[in-house]
Amino acid sequence: MGLKAMSALAFSAVLLAGCGGEPAASPSSRSATPTASAIPPAPSPSPSQTLPPVTDKVSLPQLMREDFPGGEVKVLRESGSTEAYRRFEVSYPSGPLTITGVLFRPRGAGPFPGVVFAHGHIDTDIYVTGQGLRREQDRLAREGYVVLHTDYRGHAGSSPIPEGTEEDESRLGYTRDTINAVQAMKRLPYVDHDRTALLGRSMGGGVVMNALVAQPGLVRAGVTYASVSSDIVDNINRWAVPSRPEEVARLYRQYGDPETEPEFWDGLSARTYFDHIEVPLQMHHGTNDESCPIRWAYTTRDLLESAGVRHRLWVYPGEQHAFGPQWDLSIRRVVGFLDRQLA
Repeated sequence: MGLKAMSALAFSAVLLAGCGGEPAASPSSRSATPTASAIPPAPSPSPSQTLPPVTDKVSLPQLMREDFPGGEVKVLRESGSTEAYRRFEVSYPSGPLTITGVLFRPRGAGPFPGVVFAHGHIDTDIYVTGQGLRREQDRLAREGYVVLHTDYRGHAGSSPIPEGTEEDESRLGYTRDTINAVQAMKRLPYVDHDRTALLGRSMGGGVVMNALVAQPGLVRAGVTYASVSSDIVDNINRWAVPSRPEEVARLYRQYGDPETEPEFWDGLSARTYFDHIEVPLQMHHGTNDESCPIRWAYTTRDLLESAGVRHRLWVYPGEQHAFGPQWDLSIRRVVGFLDRQLA
């Protein structure tokens, strides 16, 4: 069984933060010799873990048992290319659905390491393809990383969220789309499929944590920015209860509330299964985050520590949710971390 959640509190969108290393002094070759890291080296491989039981199909244990074969990345059009990289609007399969996104390919032959981006919550009525992590897209592509930014189901040109599912509230559907994005990116001939990572912001941080516990061998590292709580109940109480009380009431009627049916809500919380994470996680969070309180990051950090996960939480005094004055410092830390972990 996974690590038991400390408490059941709230449910809605999920976001996360980052880990490890000092900032890179300057752009470096992706094949450069790694420098010393604040994260210890990976332990020797351990026997495959026993999967927790599936008590409901709407759960992370269900995702642990699913196959994600990946599929072809199809180029729809080229737009926004620069002297450093080519930018494409693309689509890829996620089960029966078609998901859109943007792909950044550095100039050169490769093979390059790759990073899949999981964006934060943006209203689907205004979301446009590739929205939400534009600074990070440009920076990592210039640093020599292939970047695939997934739009998720229900966003931009992607297939709509299937009716009759809880995938929008649980974020399990977004997690499936993100895992499938990694598998699709690994098929690209100019991507080194052995050197891939995940990066998520806000709700996307929660998506990254879900992916890391559901598919432990998927990537070699994870990064989160200003993440949501690793307890889905925290997120529900923060966003869904005040903005969608009727939807929350319906969910509680169907599945039970967190007090009467804690096992169901634990099954949707990444922290319950932190002991399944096999790769290092780097987190970034501001002390003045007005959306995702810093205490969430501290709790996630402590639970990762208890579960034996290699991690580092970088805390930015005075920084808010969107990251402004200290963003450049944070992205240099991200690049240094990825350079080491994907070397």
